[in-house]
Amino acid sequence: LSGLTLSMSCFQPSCFGYPLSIFFIVINEFCERFSYYGMRAVLVLYFKYFLQWDDNLSTAIYHTFVALCYLTPILGALIADSWLGKFKTIVSLSVVYTIGQAIMSVSSINDLTDHNRDGSPDNVSLHIALSMIGLILIALGTGGIKPCVSAFGGDQFEDDQEKQRTRFFSIFYLSINAGSLLSTIITPILRGQECGIHSKQRCYPLAFGVPAALMAIALVVFVIGSSMYKKVQPQGNVMIQVSKCIGFAIKNRFRHRSVEFPKREHWLDWASEKYDKRLIAQTKMVLKVLFLYIPLPMFWALFDQQGSRWTLQATTMDGNFVGYFLLPFFFFLISICFFRSVLCYTWHWPLRKITVGMFLASLAFVAAALVQVQIDKTMPNFPAAGQSQIKIINLSPDAATVDFEPQLKTVNVAAKEWTDYITFETSQLHSFNVIYGDKNRNKTINLPGGNRHTLEIKNISNIFAELISDNVTSKPEEGNNLIRFINNLPDTINVTMGDTHFGELTSLSVSNYETFPGGRTYNVEVIRNLVPCSFTSKALGFGSAYTIVINECSEQTSDVTYSEDIPPNTVHMAWQIPQYFILTCGEVVFSVTGLEFSYSQAPSNMKAVLQAGWLLTVAVGNIIVLIVAGASRLSEQWAEYVLFAALLLVVCIIFTVMAYFYTYIDPNEIEAQLDEEEKKQVKKDENLYDKPVEADSRM
Repeated sequence: LSGLTLSMSCFQPSCFGYPLSIFFIVINEFCERFSYYGMRAVLVLYFKYFLQWDDNLSTAIYHTFVALCYLTPILGALIADSWLGKFKTIVSLSVVYTIGQAIMSVSSINDLTDHNRDGSPDNVSLHIALSMIGLILIALGTGGIKPCVSAFGGDQFEDDQEKQRTRFFSIFYLSINAGSLLSTIITPILRGQECGIHSKQRCYPLAFGVPAALMAIALVVFVIGSSMYKKVQPQGNVMIQVSKCIGFAIKNRFRHRSVEFPKREHWLDWASEKYDKRLIAQTKMVLKVLFLYIPLPMFWALFDQQGSRWTLQATTMDGNFVGYFLLPFFFFLISICFFRSVLCYTWHWPLRKITVGMFLASLAFVAAALVQVQIDKTMPNFPAAGQSQIKIINLSPDAATVDFEPQLKTVNVAAKEWTDYITFETSQLHSFNVIYGDKNRNKTINLPGGNRHTLEIKNISNIFAELISDNVTSKPEEGNNLIRFINNLPDTINVTMGDTHFGELTSLSVSNYETFPGGRTYNVEVIRNLVPCSFTSKALGFGSAYTIVINECSEQTSDVTYSEDIPPNTVHMAWQIPQYFILTCGEVVFSVTGLEFSYSQAPSNMKAVLQAGWLLTVAVGNIIVLIVAGASRLSEQWAEYVLFAALLLVVCIIFTVMAYFYTYIDPNEIEAQLDEEEKKQVKKDENLYDKPVEADSRM
């Protein structure tokens, strides 16, 4: 209580020298950043696995959304500075933001249109429409309040509280990082839960619902502090003034393009007929910095692919991080802090640091390409349209030989063993012949092509040979596994694995594939002649498919074999740590240094223009992703990573040349000169005004 006082000059409660209102603003920012980054962390997965879009469409819509989020801050700044003021703008757009998050949560409810209760939405178009409406409202909300909240926090301090204002911004940006970090960890965990009324699905409603709730809390907290805020009335937007000044200069220069009009030192000087010398000089300084912004969008084109391409890359990797996830994570944070302290505070050439940041981002994508090459090596080859693949499973304790005719291939299969998938040209494959000792069986086949098949054989009185269509033409997604059973017993059995019931399997019959999450074991219960037996499955990896052959199952013993149809993901997610580490190092020196450089090279009243320009580079960067990914038509993902790395490297070289010719300025010194010139001009005007008065007095 001793630290709580009431500042009578502005009627603002304060705590330990700080306005009490800033605590509401900091909490609001933490909740809002949690809401935004939490939703964004699972957005591309929602597109791919819930809306069933392919990788390219999911990536395109994701980057379109991010670009929109960084275009709307200009609109928010204009509304705040020219119409509603910062407080009303934040409240109004936060309401829009909260509604958007709520709509996103509703759009992800599977049971909303799953009328036949088969686990899939019956009206995907409705879910897509709701999602797009929600994302547009979120983009308007988050982008609109982005330039307002930090500035509104700064408004709460008096002119003599510069030290407290600086500390506030440190705490403010800490809340941003804390909110984004926690949300990107928590929301994927929430998504991993299973929920639903009629069928259990990935819990997107929870993953989107928690961010929606946090945004509602952010709005409520901000409104509660309303009576404590210092609310500065809108005073016009400097961006409008700068835009008008540039527009008039261009128009005036075009009007006076004839050679009879003398050239001026700078093209902006053509605005001097309408605008004062100070605004023109300040605009020149800003444009000089904005010119250096031209190559910067390419960095963001790479950086923001963490949430799209890199997230999708992770879904094809081994996600078993249990036990040693925290060690790389802490190493990651410590390394970032070290890198920032060594480079950012010991190297005093800002433009060189920005160049290093761009180079590191390019290097990160080379690392991502190398990881992708290793992932591609583990991917199974599936048959093309005119091909068929056949895998032979020998259920007998005797070796067998299978001839594929006419004279295509002869395969020997050991007792109770199996082969890998063998690829055939479908048009050439007419029949097969199974041989056990002196017995054989020939079957004519007519396959449709473009599919995998399993040839199940067993030596009984008459050779059993059954060709079954697998109906699997791609690797399981989201790290899931496909499991099916073959009953190699003489009796009919019922099989249940975990909570999934495979139904009744007659002797030598094969079940359909069912999906199971990876990274764990499952209890398998078999009922044979009303007698139950059970066993624990092997630990499933991520992205595999197995055929489990039940050779024996009784109360005393069980004998099962696992035939691997699709190998699990073997490239571990930990291999992504280097690319994330390098890219984050690049972002530290690029973003922090870029903003510091920009602010040091422009007058104080033009910082809003530079912030708008900086955010615009992020938006353009995401648009570049859409253009490059759409125009490249590369079939291999690693090649696309290399393309982006090469493009940024070229841009990095261009920026290095631009930086070499850049001349650093001191805006304070220039403004001091302008102040001095204005004082001299005022004196000159006063002298001119006083002379006639003196003449009259002598008369």
